[in-house]
Amino acid sequence: MRKKVDLDSWSRKEHFEFFSKFTEPFHGITAELDLTIAYQQAKLKSQSFFLYYLYRAIKAMNEIENFRLRIDNSELYLYDEVHISTTVLRDDNTFGFSYIDFQEDEELFLKGANQAVEKVKSSSGLDLTGAKLNEVHCSALPWVNFTSLSHARNFDYPDSCPKISFAKLMDVDGKKTMAISLHVHHALLDGYHVGLFMERFQELLNQID
Repeated sequence: MRKKVDLDSWSRKEHFEFFSKFTEPFHGITAELDLTIAYQQAKLKSQSFFLYYLYRAIKAMNEIENFRLRIDNSELYLYDEVHISTTVLRDDNTFGFSYIDFQEDEELFLKGANQAVEKVKSSSGLDLTGAKLNEVHCSALPWVNFTSLSHARNFDYPDSCPKISFAKLMDVDGKKTMAISLHVHHALLDGYHVGLFMERFQELLNQID
C-alpha cells in the first residue's frame, strides 16, 4: 500500500524539486559498523550471517519514513513497507536478483529469504520480473574490505530506490567490523536520514535476543 505525498505541504518540497532535476541525484557514504555481537548471535542460532544482518538492515529502513519514499512518474509516494532485492551468487559465479518481502517477524522473513535464495541458485540469468518500486537494492562483496563503492546506473531509468552494499567481515583483535556502503536519492533523503539509519542499524546489530 502507498499514499501520495502532498508536496505543497511537505517540508522538503524545495529539496525534492531541486534534486529531482539532477542527472545523478544519488549521494552515498561508506561507514564501518561493529558486527561482533551480530556475528556471535547468528552463530549461536546456526543462522545465515548474511540474512541475520540483512533483516536488521531492512528493518531499520522500514522504521525511518524517508526510506519508504519513492518517486513514480514525478510524483512522490510513501509506502507502508519496503522490501529487499539482493544479489545471490551461484556455484558458477554468476549472480541473479532475489526478491524478499519484509516481514516484521524475523522467522517469517528468514523463511521467505531462504526460499528466494534457493530459487536464484537453481536458476540462471538475472530475473528482472519481480522488481518493485518499494524495494531496496542490496549487494555483498565478502571478498573485499572496500572503503568506497560506486554503482552501475542507467540514467534514463527514473530510479529512486536506496542501494546498500556490505563489504568483507574484518576481524581485528577479536572485534568484527564491516564497511557498509549506502547510496540514496537526494530528493528523498539527506545525510541526516543516512545517519539515522546507520545509528539504528548499529543498535539492532548490538541487540542480544
